Amino acid sequence: MAPVATLPTSEQNPVLLAKANANGSKADFHASEDYNGNYQFAPIEEAQVSRAMIKRYFNTMYDRAVSDVVIIGAGSAGLSCAYHLGKSRPDLKITILEANVAPGGGAWLGGQLMTPMVVRKPADRFLEELGVPYEDEGAFVVVKHAALFTSTILSKVLAMPNVVLMNATAVEDLIIREDFEGKQRVAGVVTNWTLVALNHDTQSCMDPNTITAPVIVTATGHDGPMGAFSAKRLVSAGLLKELGNMRGLDMNRSEPAIVNGTREVTPGLIMAGQNGAVRARWCQPDGTDIWWYDG
Repeated sequence: MAPVATLPTSEQNPVLLAKANANGSKADFHASEDYNGNYQFAPIEEAQVSRAMIKRYFNTMYDRAVSDVVIIGAGSAGLSCAYHLGKSRPDLKITILEANVAPGGGAWLGGQLMTPMVVRKPADRFLEELGVPYEDEGAFVVVKHAALFTSTILSKVLAMPNVVLMNATAVEDLIIREDFEGKQRVAGVVTNWTLVALNHDTQSCMDPNTITAPVIVTATGHDGPMGAFSAKRLVSAGLLKELGNMRGLDMNRSEPAIVNGTREVTPGLIMAGQNGAVRARWCQPDGTDIWWYDG
C-alpha cells in the first residue's frame, strides 16, 4: 500500500519520462511509484549528482563573493534578521554564514535541553506572522517545541530568492579598511570551511576565502570557539579598547538590553542577538555606556 502522503490515483503509477542523450536526442524511460516491490526511480549517473551540486554551489560562491549584506550566524537572531531584511529588501543580495553543519544555533531546544520555547510579548507578533502556533500565558507565549519556530523561519528564509545560506562555513577574520573619510570600516569577512578552520594547527597552511559587503551583521551568539568572534576581533584590531565583564542573569534587564542595544557598533558592523553575551561595553558619544546582558 502506498504511503498516504504520496498516494497515487492507482496502486501502480508509472510515469513516462524523457531523457536527453549526449547528442541532444531524447530516449524514453520509466519511473514507477509501485509499493508492491517494483518501485522504480528515474535513472541517474553518479557524475550527474556531483555536477548538479558543484555547479550550483560554486556559482553561488562566485556570485556572493560580492554581497550586499553578510549575516554571520544562522541562529534565531540571524535568521530573523534575514527574514525581515529579505522580505523588505528583495533587491539585496543577503548571504548568511553558519559555522555549524545544522543552521538554527541554539534555537532547536528551550532551556536545559527541554523542548518548549518561551517567547515574551510583544515578540509573539513575529510568531503570528510566521504562522507558528503557541499557547498564550498572558505576558508570554509558549511554542510547544523550539524546533517548530526554527524550522519554520528557516524554510521561509531559504525560499527567498535573494537569500543564500552557506553552512559549515566559518568566519575567520574581518576585512577592515579605510573608508573615504580615512576611518576604519568593516568591509567584509574572511571565510573558510569550518572543518578547515578547526584544523589549522594540525595541517599545513590552508588559506581562507573572502566575501565583501558594505554591511556585516554578526549574530554569533554566546562566547565559544566560534561565538562572539567579531566582538573579540574588534578589540584585537584596535577598534575597541576592551570588552566588559559578564553580569548575572536578569531577564527583565537582559533581553530588552540586547534588543535595544542592537546597532552599528563600528562602521560597517552591526551586532545583534546574544552576540552581546560576550558583554561588550560600547561607549556612546554622550559618554554613557551600553552593556549587553545575556538573557
